Amino acid sequence: MMDNLLVGYHKRIVVAGVSSGVGKTSITMALIADWRARGLRVQPFKVGPDYIDPSHLTQAAERPCYNLDTWMISKPRMLDLFTSAAATADVSVIEGVMGLYDGHSSTSDIGSTAEVAKLLNAPVLLVIDAGAMARSAAAVVLGFQQLGPAVNIVGVIANRVGGEGHANLLREAIEPATGIPLLGYLTNNPDITLPERHLGLVPTSERTVDPTHLANLAQHFRATCQSERILELARQAPPLEHNVSEEFHIAMEDKPGIPIAIAQDEAFNFYYPDTLDLLRKAGARLIPFSPLHNERVPEGVYGLYFGGGFPEEYAQGLAANASMREDIARLVRQDIPCYAECGGLMYLCRSIRLASGEELPMVGALERGSSMNKSAYGLVIGYREATSLRDTLLTRQGEVIRGHEFHYSSLDQPFLQEESAYQLTSGNRVEGVVQGNLLATYVHLPFSGFPAAAQRFVEAAQGWKDARSVLA
Repeated sequence: MMDNLLVGYHKRIVVAGVSSGVGKTSITMALIADWRARGLRVQPFKVGPDYIDPSHLTQAAERPCYNLDTWMISKPRMLDLFTSAAATADVSVIEGVMGLYDGHSSTSDIGSTAEVAKLLNAPVLLVIDAGAMARSAAAVVLGFQQLGPAVNIVGVIANRVGGEGHANLLREAIEPATGIPLLGYLTNNPDITLPERHLGLVPTSERTVDPTHLANLAQHFRATCQSERILELARQAPPLEHNVSEEFHIAMEDKPGIPIAIAQDEAFNFYYPDTLDLLRKAGARLIPFSPLHNERVPEGVYGLYFGGGFPEEYAQGLAANASMREDIARLVRQDIPCYAECGGLMYLCRSIRLASGEELPMVGALERGSSMNKSAYGLVIGYREATSLRDTLLTRQGEVIRGHEFHYSSLDQPFLQEESAYQLTSGNRVEGVVQGNLLATYVHLPFSGFPAAAQRFVEAAQGWKDARSVLA
């Protein structure tokens, strides 16, 4: 198979943190808002599997934010994803995940922001929480600089700074010790802080970031940070070369559309934009609908797609919409191709039991209930490698996929070997439910890591349509 060498002159910079919670998302949004105010087209990216931070970056940039994950997606495909999305922008901003060097392993850069920065040959802006530091900030920055000398840290942004005097102390400490400039700071201002929930920030589908909030972010950033200098550093990023395999292009061929209904509302909104791109390229015409607000599934669709989200937060509304629940159950009984991840899996269950103990009816396509755990100890999180135990809507027996789990809910009946979709590589457990054309799982699968999934979903929808045409 021949590879095609592409060279892209993409202006880019990575916004990384020394840990989670230091303000990466706020600073990335501020940078995007400021550059957009200057008339630039800014393409956002997010390292790792997260869905919530990208929703904020999408709103700030008014462009879809794409995830860059080197564990779930092969490096060539990740590079192709980056260059494709960045091609129509003036500059790209990549928000990191956790700390700069945190990823799949505690002893390597695999899956980390550092690995992505090196693959993209991108300069890195390091964000530190300096709220209770002065000279110690130099030790922090120096440690990050020395741990990964191949990572090009070009500047520091200090967050939660007391004021200009505090910033001067930080500058005097950091710059002589490391040679890395302090390019700005933000004060500890509640007016520019984003709210959080148990899976991270509250997604914009529930709490739209007010344009005034974005303007305030940009104003604060512009007043105390060297935005123009940061832009110049992004412009100095060298040309990016990568090989794109024919396999990826074959998966991306345009085909006529077949309608597939996709649940998109406050309760269900965890979708990777490249997964949706691949479905469209494979021949899907995605029809959004709301399990909360619509009475029925749209007419004339031949597949159902339920992504993750927070169905537990909207369980009352989902339960009250009996006509929608009954319509979905009817279609699943008719064996419509249906894919459900995490929150979508919960919705297809018999019921959701809230942390309060209240139990509310759901679709009932799966004969088990889901329950929200009452404490943080119930969190299930991590990357997952899985082998398909049987042919499913998206996979064939023996194929290996990579995805991730992140949820506080559990099921009242464990997955059984005879019905399960996957055997997880670690943990010695099976995962997911297969019922004919239904595949429901807690594992979030990025289709860019497994493009055949998009083609198979669309082929199954076409097959279901053809079968119904014969019966008619």
